[in-house]
Amino acid sequence: MKNLDQRNQIIEYSLKLNSTNLSPLRSGNISLRGRENDIEGYLITPSGKKYETLKPEDIVFMGLNEDEKKDSANKPSSEWRFHRDIYANKKEAHAIVHAHSPHATAVSSHGKPIPPFHYMIALAGGDDIKCAEYATFGTEELSKNVIKALENRSACLMSNHGQVAFGKNLEDAFELAQEVENICHQYTIALKLGNPKILSFEEMKKVLEKAKNYKKG
Repeated sequence: MKNLDQRNQIIEYSLKLNSTNLSPLRSGNISLRGRENDIEGYLITPSGKKYETLKPEDIVFMGLNEDEKKDSANKPSSEWRFHRDIYANKKEAHAIVHAHSPHATAVSSHGKPIPPFHYMIALAGGDDIKCAEYATFGTEELSKNVIKALENRSACLMSNHGQVAFGKNLEDAFELAQEVENICHQYTIALKLGNPKILSFEEMKKVLEKAKNYKKG
């Protein structure tokens, strides 16, 4: 079977979505950039299957120029569009994690960006974490909204939906999704005490520069 190692890695991290409570039951999806038969594309979790039942052959390969597969026995996640469009627009993206994590989903229901109340916001690539405008799941409109919210960012919230993060590999993408969930948890706690102090643009500029080497230290 082609890309067996990548398929097994997707299954491994799909199970982690459940075990870490980053995304319960069948919610969320994971993909990896890849190639098959000299076609550039990505491998993505299938639609509607419990992660604990996944087998390597269940993981679906999609070309970057390909629309949804019609084979019902091998149907990709309903969110394949924004996975495809992230890979097409972000050359640095090699893995994507989309999660309905509890706190990120709660914060996303307000449809607002997360301001720099904490310097770790910088891990998503900017001085705030954007929130993509709401659109029905699986639609081209949602994909366009996600791409807009990811401008100069590697993660964003999705209004009334959840979050999405990408990285150079699945470990990085998954870790970033966990960081976003943790930031959202902290933000909800901070709001209970009132309006948190927001770090200045100048301070975040310094933090963003230092964050470039965060994982190298």
